[in-house]
Amino acid sequence: MAIKNITITQGFIIAGLMNLTVLIFSRFFTNPTIPEFDSVVMSNFGLLMIVLWGLAYISISKSYREVKWLVGVFVVGKFIYGYVWINWILNNNISAVYKKDTMAGIFYSLYGINDWIFFVFFLLVFIKIFKMPSSLSNA
Repeated sequence: MAIKNITITQGFIIAGLMNLTVLIFSRFFTNPTIPEFDSVVMSNFGLLMIVLWGLAYISISKSYREVKWLVGVFVVGKFIYGYVWINWILNNNISAVYKKDTMAGIFYSLYGINDWIFFVFFLLVFIKIFKMPSSLSNA
């Protein structure tokens, strides 16, 4: 499956923008429900780090070929967040979150799906870059 360079650039930008939606769901870190239901990963600090990851995705959207190992780090990061989400979904009651705050419920319902989608995207990009001859991957 060949992915065009413009599609990859757009994918990095979309991945970053999706991470920035944390600002909406957390109401700019003022929504206490998100950290309440996962005080480790989704603390306000954790949410801020999600924003930072998003900015990192956007920052390499046009130079991803030059930082293939960073793309590999993104693959691992998305895998970890996706795995943590599955664990959370299996061990928590999502309806309790919705009962307290609809935005937090939507956030917990969707964030892992987003992470798995971009895990696959970053993995495909990483494989594509890794297979490129060195002169092309740095062009």
